[in-house]
Amino acid sequence: MIWIWVAAGGALGALLRMATAQVIGRLAGGAEMPMGILLVNIVGCGLMGALFVLLERFELATYLRQGLTVGLLGAFTTFSTFALEAYQLVIDGRLAVAAIYVILSLLGSFIALLAGIFLTQWSLSH
Repeated sequence: MIWIWVAAGGALGALLRMATAQVIGRLAGGAEMPMGILLVNIVGCGLMGALFVLLERFELATYLRQGLTVGLLGAFTTFSTFALEAYQLVIDGRLAVAAIYVILSLLGSFIALLAGIFLTQWSLSH
């Protein structure tokens, strides 16, 4: 049963990632870096932080926990796409943009995770 929930969450997460990245990519127009995946990873980490706190506080069946974390958010965020896009920036000779993209992705995602944790803890305590 858990595999079905992870697969369903993964399918939904992948579809949400693709749609979100495409919309953000269109809105960002001629941005130097892949803004869609950058924002997907940052937002996904914020959601993972919030979900982490909620799952610590509220009981949820293991299959639902795994479906949401491993499936939905695991497929929504994507490290492999990030790595490939950073590589493409490097081979295109855009080293400064690649470095900024990598730094923003890593720091932004980590800060978003922390924000998700702290904001959810704060909202649950008030």
